[in-house]
Amino acid sequence: MRYTGVTSRGIIMPIFKEGDDLVRLIAENILAASRGEGFALHDGDIVGVTEAVVARTQGNYATVEQIKKDLQNKFGDEELAIVFPILSRNRFSILLRAIAASVKKLYIQFSYPSDEVGNRLIETELVDAKGINPYVASFDEKGFRDTFGYETVHRFTGVDYIEYYKSLGNGNIEVLFSNDPTYALNYTKNVLNCDIHTRFRTQKILKAAGAVHSYRLDEILTESVDGSGYSAYGLLGSNKATEEKVKLFPRDTQPFVDALCAKLYELTGKKMEVLVYGDGGFKDPVGGIWELADPVISPAYTPRLSGTPNELKMKYFADNEFADLSGEALAEAMKAKIREKDSNLVGNMQSQGTTPRQLTDLLGSLCDLTSGSGDRGTPVILVQGYFSNFASEE
Repeated sequence: MRYTGVTSRGIIMPIFKEGDDLVRLIAENILAASRGEGFALHDGDIVGVTEAVVARTQGNYATVEQIKKDLQNKFGDEELAIVFPILSRNRFSILLRAIAASVKKLYIQFSYPSDEVGNRLIETELVDAKGINPYVASFDEKGFRDTFGYETVHRFTGVDYIEYYKSLGNGNIEVLFSNDPTYALNYTKNVLNCDIHTRFRTQKILKAAGAVHSYRLDEILTESVDGSGYSAYGLLGSNKATEEKVKLFPRDTQPFVDALCAKLYELTGKKMEVLVYGDGGFKDPVGGIWELADPVISPAYTPRLSGTPNELKMKYFADNEFADLSGEALAEAMKAKIREKDSNLVGNMQSQGTTPRQLTDLLGSLCDLTSGSGDRGTPVILVQGYFSNFASEE
């Protein structure tokens, strides 16, 4: 008899270094954890591996100088505008140092009142109090300061990102403020758009409006430069490693996933699923920050993890078709309904209220929340019971 549903465990791992045999170490530690703590492994268990350890063991890094060289190859060294950078010391500060060092003049166009992932440049209430429509009004720095003053310190980090980002140049940075990407074209026709999930649309708008040299952040460092790492997502998904280099989003993740799946089967005899995960897709209800600063939640996964859930909303039947039942009779009727459900419930009222997201987005978010982003030491997550439902026997 089953007493629990989905469980998610953080698996403690060694501190991985470049060149480590990640596949072997993960598989062996999962097996050791199951034996040491007395839980069984099953077919259909899911192993999530954070992208950071994959990239680290690959040695997938790039320095300021390497990034600078690729930028100059694409834009030259005269002037450049970047539009819609996120406000993040971890995600963007080293990239900005490289960008500023690559040109004589750099324009930074901030979106406001917040960046794409919800970090606030200024409070929304201040914009409303000034009677400003942020979808219409654009500013240079003087106009912005005259309108909003210096109330631009981030509520959580205590950083004024306008001043901080300017400090990362050598006196060659000028800041702009607009939610219209074409505003930057008033200053230069060379534009690097740094937004994440809206990047293709932004570039399309810029090119249609006359940008001469237009690249996205995911088009920088897609190949090795002077021995650097590289990624299919370029600089997107990178974060600070040292003051002189960034860790890139990992490459060749599907071969890694396939190899780990095979190794787990070899050691355990169980057909387990595997995914690589980055940021989860959830939003902080207090600060309004959307966690997802990576280009995708999961860049690679085993085939069973493709698609979306196919679930019935149990309370729909409890409140409607089975409203006159209770106790064991209600439970048995519900189990029968679940066993008989269609293989595709898209558009069916019986599934209303279930989350219409990709399995990998849901699982990656679960893994990210379980592993945390600090000092838990659990970059590998074991999820069990995910494919079970109320009608499952085991």
